[in-house]
Amino acid sequence: MLCPGADMRRREFITLFAIATAAWPLSALAQVPHKRPLLVWLSGVTQTAGRISVAAFLKGMRELGYAEGSDFDLLYRFSDGYADRIPSLAEEVVRLKPDIILATAIDTAVAVRKLTSTIPIVTGALADPVELGLIASEARPGGNVTGIEPYVAGLPAKQLELAREIVPGMRKVGLLTNLQDPKAPPQAQELTAAAKALEVEIATADANRPEEIDGALHALASQRVDVVIVLQTSMFLTEKDQIAAWELAHRLPMVFGYPQFIRAGGLVSYGVDLLWCAYRTAYFVDKILRGTAPGDLPVEFPPKMVLLVNLKTAKALGLTVPSSLLVRADEVIE
Repeated sequence: MLCPGADMRRREFITLFAIATAAWPLSALAQVPHKRPLLVWLSGVTQTAGRISVAAFLKGMRELGYAEGSDFDLLYRFSDGYADRIPSLAEEVVRLKPDIILATAIDTAVAVRKLTSTIPIVTGALADPVELGLIASEARPGGNVTGIEPYVAGLPAKQLELAREIVPGMRKVGLLTNLQDPKAPPQAQELTAAAKALEVEIATADANRPEEIDGALHALASQRVDVVIVLQTSMFLTEKDQIAAWELAHRLPMVFGYPQFIRAGGLVSYGVDLLWCAYRTAYFVDKILRGTAPGDLPVEFPPKMVLLVNLKTAKALGLTVPSSLLVRADEVIE
């Protein structure tokens, strides 16, 4: 059973998935003539994992009056969770000379920005864009990159506090990291500092390819951590089913940053709704197609963070979720 409001969100989720599935496969034309504006979607996840985000973006475009195939063409490239494939895909995308590149996360944005300073780049999940040299500032990006910045300062520390609520007696926290993803190191640094302030011990295991995740989780379990915080990265999102299944099989509580993990069977998440980010990127695309330079479009921030709890998973892990946490949750899966 879902909490009030969750059923509506779930119906929308299912609708988006159905739309995306009907529009598949994404490996359409290798080259599209520029009779219409050409957009290219470059993502670090798999085609399957990317379907819902694509559908959310297309929904946003339809609401702004655009029809794919009539008003614009859209091509897709996916690295399937392998970061080392992104540079070559970025080269391929730039060679297509699209009107706009939809680099869905910071890893793909960094890759394409190294290759072009003229093609507009819209990113639905920017992280540390100023520090990485992608923009001059959030208010005045300058250059050719803009989008949404969901990885706000303080979010990893909130996830650590959430872990302590779920496991009140925790003494040792495991961090599952993916440090090849540019947005991972700042999260790890903030979590380490927050843990020190709380006098909580930290253990870290790094995985940068999908096949390394199982070994990294076993390494954390062998160090007898009380709970694991999974960093927000594209690869981990791609492997959400594998990670959520591992959590249940090994009865090791985990805290996530993306709602998709909880719908896959994970315990609890606190962070941004990436589907909203994908939907909102349509606004930036519309402005650019109408003549606004990306550098003149201020970077936006999500209106809120969302908290999801899976009570079925909590029961399987032998945990009692505090009522104070449940009343704050945006969605409770029972």
